[in-house]
Amino acid sequence: MAQRGVVYKDLLPVPDDTQAVTDPNKREISHSLAEEPTASHALAVSGPVDTHERGAAQISHGAEVKDLGWNEPKEKVPSLVAGLDNEELWVLIRRFNKQMYHVKEYPHPVPGNLDLNIADEEEFSPDKLRANIERLYMTVIIGFMGFGKQIVRLRSWRETRRTAWFCSAYFVAWMFDFLVPLFACMMIALIAYPPSRSILFPPAPIALVDGKTGGVQKPKAGVLGSHDSATGAPENHKGEAVEAEASNFVNSIASVALSSASGKHPQSEPPAEQGTPQDSVPDPTSLAVSASSARVSAAGGNAAATHDKTKVPMETAMWTKMRPIMHGIADVSDTWERFGNALSPTPPFPRETFRLRLAALVVPLLGMSMFVSSYMFMKGVTFGAGFGFFGDPVIQPGLRWLNRTFPHWQKLLEIRNTILKGVPTNAQLTITLLRMGEANKAPLPPPPNTSHPPPDEPADMTEEHLRSTGADYPLNATPGELDAAMSHDPTVAHQTGGADIDASKAHKHGKKGSKILGLFKAGIRGTVEASLGADRLKATAGSEHAKNRLGVIPDDKAQQLSGPVDFACRYHGKRGHVYISTKATIPCVSFSMDSKIKKEGTMNKTDEELHPVWSVAIADIKELKKIGGLGWKAKLVVGWALDRELADGLEIVTKTGETWTVTAMVLRDELFNRLIAIGGQKWESW
Repeated sequence: MAQRGVVYKDLLPVPDDTQAVTDPNKREISHSLAEEPTASHALAVSGPVDTHERGAAQISHGAEVKDLGWNEPKEKVPSLVAGLDNEELWVLIRRFNKQMYHVKEYPHPVPGNLDLNIADEEEFSPDKLRANIERLYMTVIIGFMGFGKQIVRLRSWRETRRTAWFCSAYFVAWMFDFLVPLFACMMIALIAYPPSRSILFPPAPIALVDGKTGGVQKPKAGVLGSHDSATGAPENHKGEAVEAEASNFVNSIASVALSSASGKHPQSEPPAEQGTPQDSVPDPTSLAVSASSARVSAAGGNAAATHDKTKVPMETAMWTKMRPIMHGIADVSDTWERFGNALSPTPPFPRETFRLRLAALVVPLLGMSMFVSSYMFMKGVTFGAGFGFFGDPVIQPGLRWLNRTFPHWQKLLEIRNTILKGVPTNAQLTITLLRMGEANKAPLPPPPNTSHPPPDEPADMTEEHLRSTGADYPLNATPGELDAAMSHDPTVAHQTGGADIDASKAHKHGKKGSKILGLFKAGIRGTVEASLGADRLKATAGSEHAKNRLGVIPDDKAQQLSGPVDFACRYHGKRGHVYISTKATIPCVSFSMDSKIKKEGTMNKTDEELHPVWSVAIADIKELKKIGGLGWKAKLVVGWALDRELADGLEIVTKTGETWTVTAMVLRDELFNRLIAIGGQKWESW
């Protein structure tokens, strides 16, 4: 696609090929990016198909790797991708890091000519479920919020001229039975001509629009510090506010569920009094305890499993259904992201192809609406409903014939193979951008980190974020009203719907309870430090598990300054660096314990000079898996007790079955991203 440009087949909603059905076991192995096994690889190598603009990561830098600012502040990083702001790029990479845990090479033809799809047998874990729910919030839920606010604005008649035009067009079309053509024409305009979107639906920050009146409201965070978040909370980098909202969205669901399981009912509590049990006991809803069993016992019941015959089968049924639920959530988010990337393509993907295809699908609807009456439409709908309900004797034999004659025929009808073929999800877009940097020997710098909290100041506002139709004021509000709504008010964030909500969401430990919790945390901290200290002795004695835990709490901030070629880490507990070599004929990833790397790096050095302990050709990697330095329970306890970031590890599996595990790596995500982007493998997310 990247080399031949756009042809008529690209505009048609038909699969690129039918090998997924006719030859599902066909194997296609590629060894380098240059072989272009998918459209993602091809676009990364050849660049955008409809523009000659280039960013710093799109310019070839010869045989040496170009450092575009891996350890520099964001202000010193050049524009990386033409047509894509650096902040937008870092949003994609930051969310990609949270989404991708485990990838395996996929040797078969990929649907839509794009790899990094979610495997049908994707592994389930609670942490991955959480990540998918957060992703659902950041894509689908925020999108519906924005759509709902637009509808409220239109119905409120506050923006009088715009609503009057919509109202007039609607009732004129209604009078002449022209509603379907009107909606079809509007859909075609919105899809094919992007400027029409801001004319018909002028943008406004979600947090600034009142969901009931359609007018201006004070954002829930008390200040309009971000443009695309529901609360308007301030952020240091674009997208952080929405990501924090998504995390707190999941936390709030868990908090409500835990409060319900523990039987929390603050309205029936006696008044707090010093010296009472209420003052001495920590709030159980803020601790990970077995609250449900405690509730049953406190109510006079028996929480023992032997008395509850529903416990085991109910738990089994719920956990068994979690994987398809998680997969369904991911599919919904994928589809939403594909539609978003089709309507507003991001370089290096083509700008017009996907929009024209979607608009072309609406044209037949427009043509049919000229001749199909409402009577004919209703007759057709009711016939279809009746046939679907009573037509099993015809439908089932037909499905059996299809399954027998064309196995996996459903794959050809998937939306990613038809109307959205070639349209990437955000993960597929991100890996394409990462591959583009690798193809030009210019790996994309990681998202910047900020240790200080964002300021409580209103965000800069331009016409891109807030505008109106014609000469009206945005949201029919005066500049003074807009300034008052956007300015900081620290009391707004704490306002709820009533005293009962205040009481239910509050976590009250009491004075003694807080002291007990502090002592408990201090005791856990001492235990953790003693345990990590003992790991050194165990590692010296030869314990492999202890060796893998060494350095899990990084004590040397300098190792964060590694990359883009070498990455500080440990192998079997010994300090060293993983480094990627692309100068040789066969690109490879290696581990060396040479102390010179920390001071001089690996640039312009050969393997003979670096003395690698092991080396793996990039083309021989078939699986990459992010692993934790500690178990998930220990990770929670250590993170809570020490308030420290933990350094995790990465597992590399080769085609010959060899496994290499590196641990205590601060830039683990960055190494993972380079390894999946640098070769010619087609990946599948597990």
